[in-house]
Amino acid sequence: MTTDTLHWTAVCAAADILPDTGVCALVDGVHVAIFRVGQEQTLFAIDNVDPKANASVLSRGLVGSLGERIVVASPLYKNHFDLRSGECLEAPEHSVRAHAVRVQEGRVLVALA
Repeated sequence: MTTDTLHWTAVCAAADILPDTGVCALVDGVHVAIFRVGQEQTLFAIDNVDPKANASVLSRGLVGSLGERIVVASPLYKNHFDLRSGECLEAPEHSVRAHAVRVQEGRVLVALA
């Protein structure tokens, strides 16, 4: 599936997400965490629900890096989730989905995986 055939949902203005933080949005009934990271202000989107805690909290986690990976640490169990893939580094069975995200005309758009 190409980015042109995805169903994109506008969630907020790009300026609403402070650098190196995340926000939560409800996209087609799914809690999604959207992050704006680094000097390039790259956007990432993953499921917001921490699978170990079953709580919608990943958007409130700390953003950082582990080696080459850009990650968010869950505020509850401190597991690290790769923002590109959604992989949980400590427990791969707790990985989450990564979603397509882009900016168009100043608005952040998300397409569910």
